[in-house]
Amino acid sequence: MNRSPSRPEPIDFGYRHVHLRVGRLVAARLSVRSLAVNALLTAIALGAAGLALGFGDYPLTPAQVVRALTGRGDDFHRMIVTEWRLPMAIGAVLFGALLGIGGAVFQSLTRNPLGSPDVIGFDAGSYTGVVITMLLLGSHRHWSVATAALAGGLLTAGAVYLLAHRRGVQGFRLIIVGVAVSAMLGSINAYLVTRADINDAMSVGFWAAGSLSRVGWAALIPSLIGGALVLGCVIALAPALRQLELGDDAALAQGVRAARARPVLLIVGVATTALVTAAAGPIGFVALAAPQLARRLTRTPGVTVASAAFMGAALVALAHASSLAIAQAYRPVPVGLITVCFGGLYLIRLLIRETRRNT
Repeated sequence: MNRSPSRPEPIDFGYRHVHLRVGRLVAARLSVRSLAVNALLTAIALGAAGLALGFGDYPLTPAQVVRALTGRGDDFHRMIVTEWRLPMAIGAVLFGALLGIGGAVFQSLTRNPLGSPDVIGFDAGSYTGVVITMLLLGSHRHWSVATAALAGGLLTAGAVYLLAHRRGVQGFRLIIVGVAVSAMLGSINAYLVTRADINDAMSVGFWAAGSLSRVGWAALIPSLIGGALVLGCVIALAPALRQLELGDDAALAQGVRAARARPVLLIVGVATTALVTAAAGPIGFVALAAPQLARRLTRTPGVTVASAAFMGAALVALAHASSLAIAQAYRPVPVGLITVCFGGLYLIRLLIRETRRNT
């Protein structure tokens, strides 16, 4: 009597999950909790962006915003919503997602929750490139500023990487060197601003606060193209990034060469910060907080790029809506000021926790 082979028992991964398969080449195991959290964060980001369309010097009701978006409203309302406020709302979601991706990449590479582009100093390097371009070269064109931001971030990343390299790159050493380089660049930026013309200095100072008020379609479209390229690179490099979290030896055992993968991931992470800095100025602490907040909500063992992107989009969209609501009631407040205030409190809490863990 022939017995049919018994089916293998399903593997218990310790969490509820679903399998996603696209053809024969793409297969993934997704956590149900992560999917629910990401869906909630997406709803928060889109809801905050939608609310932001009604805030401003000329307030609009939700019904007026919907009619303007669907082309059924007044011509003046359509101009306000589609030409002025919609690019800023889309930019808030896009820039937040990019900052979340950049923070997840660097925290995975350094295996440290303090590993963030704004803490390590890459954000300051992008800002230095923009300051030199605007004050010394006198160019305010978007492509010039974007190129300078990317070049400044990459040069800073290369300098920090070389200074921190001693028989390999350790995450904590990279962070300490990055903080020192960031302080030096901050001094250089302050000197250049104080020596510049008063009008140029005020323009750079307002830009350095991190504001979405000057984001229009001309600046948003290049950012969308760059963001799509960054997203494609991150998807392609995601398996290598997960292996590098286990250490260089474990990654090499899995066929990942850290010496090749790490510089490429470094460039991709810097590109996320440079794109945001070029369009809106430095928006601090989002890249630092988004990956860790997402990790706590999803309860994943490590930082995940997708959840960090959704969390970053929700944080910046909420900050943008809050800044517009405050401006409507009191006076204009840059988005970067709101993120720095809350992000600074998060950084203090993170430092206290890391100190207690290491003592």
